Amino acid sequence: MSEGRNILVVEDEPLIAMMLEDFLETLGHRIHASCDNVSAALGACESGGFDVAILDVNLKGEAVWPVAKRLQEKGVPFVIASGGHVEPPPAEFASVPMLEKPYTIDRITPVLERVTA
Repeated sequence: MSEGRNILVVEDEPLIAMMLEDFLETLGHRIHASCDNVSAALGACESGGFDVAILDVNLKGEAVWPVAKRLQEKGVPFVIASGGHVEPPPAEFASVPMLEKPYTIDRITPVLERVTA
């Protein structure tokens, strides 16, 4: 990836969000916003201004799928992040790249390149 991207981070665990944001910034990206719940993430979707989003599947017990649906409608690429202890994504998101937790810096670039290709 030749240029940094503006990224929306949707993650409800503060320490995990900070680690992901640090990784993204180290890789040359900018954090557009960080949201920890569906409502805030939907608001960020409406405001726009980011190139790609990374969505944790479970936000304080609430599924992130309404956010994924809105991003899909707006044509904004996104990555689904999961610790692996969740149901498979709904069929409409089955082809969306997955970023497995725990996050490692070496997994981020390939998944961002895949989703933005």
